[in-house]
Amino acid sequence: MEHTVSLKQNHEFRRLYNKGKSVVSPYFVIYCRRTGRPVSRLGITTGVKLGNAVKRNRARRRIRELYRTNEPGLPVGYDIVIVARARVIYGRYSELERSFKQLMKKLGLVPPKGDRPQ
Repeated sequence: MEHTVSLKQNHEFRRLYNKGKSVVSPYFVIYCRRTGRPVSRLGITTGVKLGNAVKRNRARRRIRELYRTNEPGLPVGYDIVIVARARVIYGRYSELERSFKQLMKKLGLVPPKGDRPQ
């Protein structure tokens, strides 16, 4: 991930939950807040409800890959936290990617298709 570092501190997660914008899908919840930093920060949360460690790690890997492949189209300078839901483990990757892109558009992080410069 070229322009992204990890979000690790508990107080940073809590601040984002309280003050950030959020959007929801059956696969995950995304919280976002503009920071103005030269890099974006990404945090991934997988709760115990998802299952054992193997399932939680699978969910984290899938979410990290979604973010990595879509990172070039995202602006820099945001804190983003993605909270995994149970369906992320078994969902088809194409569905996860479609859902991720829709949520990013709702947050205003990706311009609609017609607005991109050619």
